[in-house]
Amino acid sequence: MRTAVDSSVLLDVLGADRSFGERSRAALRAAYDAGALVACEVVWAEVRAHFPEDAAFDDALRVMGVRFDPISAESALTAGRLWRESRRAARRPRERVVADFLIGSHASVQADALLTRDRGFYRRHFHGLKILDPTSK
Repeated sequence: MRTAVDSSVLLDVLGADRSFGERSRAALRAAYDAGALVACEVVWAEVRAHFPEDAAFDDALRVMGVRFDPISAESALTAGRLWRESRRAARRPRERVVADFLIGSHASVQADALLTRDRGFYRRHFHGLKILDPTSK
């Protein structure tokens, strides 16, 4: 099973978050044991921003077993379509940025599940995507 990992889960683990760190670590480990862990370029960039240098970032993700998996053209097209639809339906401008749709589309098209704490957003916009939430029981 290929599991796409959201930034929130990786940052929980890397930052030893007091509220979510342990549960995110356990969920990440379970997903790793079930198959491959992948992250698209959006997640890659968001997490990289928290490191002082590339080598430290590369080492951390390698140790966690997370591989870089670029967004395909199909995923990008899906993200753009869904983002446009959500903006048209939104009561307030700019409900979500396109990056969130890219992460969801990547998981939906190129993986079997998404490991994230933001289950509400992804369930609302990505029907049929298996969501793994480390905070649920």
